[in-house]
Amino acid sequence: MRYLYTVVIQLLIPFVLIRLLLVSYKYPVYRKRWLERLGIINWKNTKPLIWIHAVSVGEVNASKPIINQFLKKYNNHKILLTTVTPTGSITVKEAYKENILNLYLPYDIPFCINKFLQSVKPSILITMETEIWPNLYHLCNKANIPILIVNGRLSQKSTRRYKLASKLTATTLQLVGAIAAQTRADAERFITLGANEKNISITGNLKFDIQVPQSIMEKAEPLRHYFSINRSIWIAASTHEGEEKIILEAHRKILNKHPNAILILAPRHPERVARIIPLCKKANFKYIKRTEEKPFTDENNIFLLDTLGELNLFYAASQVAFVGGSLVRNGGQNMLEPASLNLPVITGPNTHNFSEISELLLQKGALLIAQNEKELSDKVIDLLSDANLRNNMGERGEAVIEANRGSSIKTFELIEKYLNN
Repeated sequence: MRYLYTVVIQLLIPFVLIRLLLVSYKYPVYRKRWLERLGIINWKNTKPLIWIHAVSVGEVNASKPIINQFLKKYNNHKILLTTVTPTGSITVKEAYKENILNLYLPYDIPFCINKFLQSVKPSILITMETEIWPNLYHLCNKANIPILIVNGRLSQKSTRRYKLASKLTATTLQLVGAIAAQTRADAERFITLGANEKNISITGNLKFDIQVPQSIMEKAEPLRHYFSINRSIWIAASTHEGEEKIILEAHRKILNKHPNAILILAPRHPERVARIIPLCKKANFKYIKRTEEKPFTDENNIFLLDTLGELNLFYAASQVAFVGGSLVRNGGQNMLEPASLNLPVITGPNTHNFSEISELLLQKGALLIAQNEKELSDKVIDLLSDANLRNNMGERGEAVIEANRGSSIKTFELIEKYLNN
């Protein structure tokens, strides 16, 4: 089955490369570092190396508590964090500078994986959340490289997709030494797909172990003054295609009740700001981009965040947070980041990628669901009008996070058992 899979993947690679080329005309960052995706890198590792794989921004952020422990305890090891997306790669470099290595994950073809392993020579492979690659796992197992899945998560949709190749998925998962699942439901889905039950433990969600640096709070205060201390600020973060039009219309209604309100609009992929600007112009909003570094005047009412690595700073400068990917069918984004900053949080109805987190926040009164543009504007208006309501929701969100911390300790202990053998 794996051989058939390999043939199909090899046949698809030319089309993948063509797509990368086409995307790169709109987003030039995709034009860079193609050789890494083929497993060709220009250095040979000579030290013990811990390899962590995180697809994109969310997984990179979730891996931070683990990486920080590695940096403290295993300073004689190199740490490599591979990603798939350019935004994930940029996030790694913003967070760690030169302290860890970053490469793109090679395509799941034996030639590419073998070239990569020969250069990198990892002591262990730790994959974040839902990454099941048949050739990667087979060749790591053949090279006696332990494989762990941490912060393991499987949605019902992902489980159905993997079941389409049930034999291949089962044989691949049986190569994994340990799976640290977020919840009992995730563990059961891994077992359903063929993972060995005795290799699965439930360690919780690493995203609850988020730590907000004190520097964020210190930088947020002058940022509030930049916007004007007397103006109301709400942020629509990690938005996806199709959501900005809804959000801008909601902001128009919010301005009827709060004429001085500011919307910080932070798309999931900052390069999409170029496509949001025409929407702002069409609606006659006065906007400023972060990269313009211009003064924010009284006539401005939209701030477009077109940089990476600054979202938490702008959360900290806001009073209300809407988390995107949820008014369209993308499954939502991480609601814990604004909750960790004591913000009341609003999402749309589509949060299936973060169902456990959204349910916990909802149960404790720290999250509101807006079904549409009217509900979004109404809820933002209510929160901007009532400081006590904002503070109450913010405190409840922080309490949820505190009550669910500890996953990073359990996960790190599990990893060390394999790393030290």
